Amino acid sequence: MSENTKAIIKTSKGDMTVELWSDIAPNTVANFLKLAGEKFYEGTRFHRIIKGFMIQGGCPNTKDLDAEATWGTGGPGYTVKAEFNDRRHQKGVLSMARAQHPDSAGCQFFVCNGDASFLDNQYTAFGMVVEGLNTLDAISDIPVTNKRGENSFPTELVTIDSITAVED
Repeated sequence: MSENTKAIIKTSKGDMTVELWSDIAPNTVANFLKLAGEKFYEGTRFHRIIKGFMIQGGCPNTKDLDAEATWGTGGPGYTVKAEFNDRRHQKGVLSMARAQHPDSAGCQFFVCNGDASFLDNQYTAFGMVVEGLNTLDAISDIPVTNKRGENSFPTELVTIDSITAVED
């Protein structure tokens, strides 16, 4: 894997090309690419949208429309050790979602759609959108409703059709 590996995240709202930072988060990038190669993400949805903050996806439970109560709780069956780094959480940054424990990330990720510097050094930033910010904005603009105590549940479901690695 070269230093400049990119991945294309194809969604039902358009594509985002992300440059992956294997130099600062090698295990996280390797895990993301492994899951992408296994087609793990295909059919998952962006289940959490907070305009001006982030969109979150990659939960395998989102493939099942009848399991909505469990969206955001699924994983790949293992976790990845955090690789905190000095990259800032700003618009376009790709980072791993996790539970309270720092080493609890597995497959869920988020893309910042605004300044989220309060997450710096607490979440593993591992890439940046280099093409397709319009897609990020389109997803972020979807109206949301309050479910499970947070006004972040999209009223329109955006599906991840595929994530494909591409070499520069």
